[in-house]
Amino acid sequence: MSKREGSPWTGVGVIALKEAADHLSGARMRVLAWLIALTAAAALYGALRDIRANTSEDPFVFLKLFTLAQDPMPSFAAMLGFLVPLLAIGLGFDAINGEYSRRTLSRILSQPVYRDALLLGKFVAALGTLALFLLCLWLIVMGSGLLMLGVAPGLEELARSLLFLGVALAYAAVWLALAMLLSTLLRAPATSALVALGLWLFLTLLWPLLAGALANAIAPPDLMAQVLGRPSLQTLQWTQALQRLSPNQLFNEAMVVLLSPGTRTLGPVFLDQLQGALMGAPLALGQSLRIIWAQGVGLLAAAILLFTAAYVSFQRQEVRA
Repeated sequence: MSKREGSPWTGVGVIALKEAADHLSGARMRVLAWLIALTAAAALYGALRDIRANTSEDPFVFLKLFTLAQDPMPSFAAMLGFLVPLLAIGLGFDAINGEYSRRTLSRILSQPVYRDALLLGKFVAALGTLALFLLCLWLIVMGSGLLMLGVAPGLEELARSLLFLGVALAYAAVWLALAMLLSTLLRAPATSALVALGLWLFLTLLWPLLAGALANAIAPPDLMAQVLGRPSLQTLQWTQALQRLSPNQLFNEAMVVLLSPGTRTLGPVFLDQLQGALMGAPLALGQSLRIIWAQGVGLLAAAILLFTAAYVSFQRQEVRA
């Protein structure tokens, strides 16, 4: 086996720029972007109307633009949590098998470009496209707040909303890496898209229900809990731990803590945790970050592990035949 010459990352920038241009000019991206933008705009309109009708001296009024929900529309942040995976899957499900289908992969790799650069360039391009899209949505939210509310956001509001943007990007990276992994394992783009969407639906809608049932089987409620009709502490802890296997749960927990500064814990609340606490008083940003650091690390770790699996799978494939 001959030794590779030069850096395996040569050409990453060229591939990333080419792929990003394709994403931004493609009909698929435009359709998905408009779908998410219009749905998010409807949620933002409801939040703005509610804030203007119920004005108060809330120091975090701009954060309410992300969290207020008005039936039947969910909040802006919840809408992103549901729709951003669709955009990530749409950008990554045919990253590799699409090249197989068009019979262009062997021609690309016949150039002085290694597989390392090809896969990383596609991932960077798609992630950069997602970052640009999320940044545009954030600017729309903040600009709408400035125009409609007539006040400027505080520094902590800006910091919390930007950190939320970073968490949303890490959440999107998980689904993008999963979609690219499936695109290396499955040769048909339609199959990889269906499998990715199936996993998304399972982890988002079904897994929270199954986690509760599994927790009851692992740690059945004790007699006192059965008498009171409530789950035991161990059951609650197992339920929460199992639910956190879903990226959607990690994103939702980070979203709640960052955008609702009054949130003090994500698990069961004990009396000793409330000693000396002013009910309803917001936490400092640093304290909120200490609550959700594990969620952020979990999302980043999941994205890295899935991309590594895609990298290993792609390296072991025969593509020149």
